[in-house]
This record gives sequence, structure tokens and C-alpha cells, in this order.
Amino acid sequence: MIRLVAAAALALGGCLAPEPAPGPAIGDRPTIVSLNPCADAILAEVTAPGQLLAISHYSKDPRASSMEPDDAARYDATGGTVEEVLALDPDVVVASSFIGPATRAALTDFGIAVETVGSVGSVADSVAQVRQLAALTGDRTAGEALVARIDKAARPSEETPVDTVLWQSGGIVPGEATLVSELLARAGLANGAAKRGLRQADYLSLEAVLADPPDLLLVAGSERGQGHPALAALPNTHIARLDPNLVYCGGPTIPRAMAKLRALRKSVAS
Repeated sequence: MIRLVAAAALALGGCLAPEPAPGPAIGDRPTIVSLNPCADAILAEVTAPGQLLAISHYSKDPRASSMEPDDAARYDATGGTVEEVLALDPDVVVASSFIGPATRAALTDFGIAVETVGSVGSVADSVAQVRQLAALTGDRTAGEALVARIDKAARPSEETPVDTVLWQSGGIVPGEATLVSELLARAGLANGAAKRGLRQADYLSLEAVLADPPDLLLVAGSERGQGHPALAALPNTHIARLDPNLVYCGGPTIPRAMAKLRALRKSVAS
């Protein structure tokens, strides 16, 4: 109740907040608001009905979401303001490890626990994150079921790696120590960035692609050069689009990403 009164006071002070929606714990499980788009998709799989009160607004945007649209539509969303969170009255907020100190302090002052999650750089990191969030929600069994799906989907390929360049939004490429680079390798696709002298988030120009084309070019961006007609003239390069939503998050995104990458590996070999 104190949180709801505080939210109402903040709203009257000129801040917009949604209608109060108190979130009592589900049995002995805490109610949760997620402010992290990668955590959203995991929490949707390891929470009981009514336990996840809201997800981040990013997950409502198909261009930024790690969730399937139908899954995201089942939940309310917030813009991440303290006022919105207080109005929902959760027990726990799940946020990025980069959450602002002032926001974290305000939530803590109102008795809301804050659980932080970092970005994942490997399949092992993602599995650890799933288990962290499943422990938080109180459903370790659901967490292990998701881990089993990830392990099955991400089994290493025994095929000869195909020279691959992943051309991301903004014209950049991923480095070796990234989750997507590991997923490429597990699908039988070799991240060709390092071979071309590129590191994490380095810019790859159209001219560089044309000068040293890979066997497989995965385009996950909309830069002008990424759709240039000259690319179609490359005789020995297979070009395919890759949904940017499959690139950045772990959890349930991994099985979807692996299915797509394995299909692309098969198409190059055929």
C-alpha cells in the first residue's frame, strides 16, 4: 500500500503512471517486473501465471524484441520508470547490471528487491542466467527444461565450418568472444570477422565485402550498402537475411537462432 500511495503522489506531481495493479506474491513466489528485454523472454518461460506483472517496452517492439509477438502480447509493459514500477507493486525488479544508481536506490527505498542480469557472451553464460532467473521465480524445474532445450539445440556441428560474415545493424561485425559467434560455430559456420582483421563491433564496408567475399554473408541490418546490387553479383557467395532479434539474447532465443543457422548451413552445402 505504501508503494501505491507513493506512486499516486508521484503521478499527481506531474509524472504519468499506469493504473495501480497490486502484485501479491503467487504462493511463495515473488511477483516480478522485468526491465531487461533479454530477461523478458526467459521470465515468460519460468514464471507462473500472474507472477510476471510486466515486461520491458522493448519486447513490445518487433524490431527490438527477443520474444515472439504473441508471447509479448500476453504481458503489460513499462518504460522503466520508478513510477510505473511502484504502481505495479512487485516484490522484485529484474534489470540490467547497468541500471541507474538513482533508480536502483529509489526501488530499494520502497522495499522492492532488485535482481540484475548481465549480457551473455556464451552458451554457458546463458545457461547460468536461465538458472539464476528460475531460482528467483521459484521454478527451477522450468529453468532446467529450458536449459535442456538450449543444450539440445546448441549441440556442436561436426561439419566443416563455412566461412561466414555476419553483417549486423550499423554495418558492424561480432567479435570472437560473443554469444552469436559461438552459435555460428556450433551450427558449422565460422565467424570470418577475425580472418579479415576485424574485432567486436568493427565496421565492415561494402567495398571490403566485395574485395574479400565470404562463402556465406548473413545480413542482419539495413545499411544502404547491405542491400547494394553489387552483392548479388558475387558468384560464390550465398547471401541471406538474418533477423537481428536472433543475434543479441540467449535463453529461448538460442533454439530459434540455432534452427535458422543450421538451415542456412544446409542451404550453402546443398
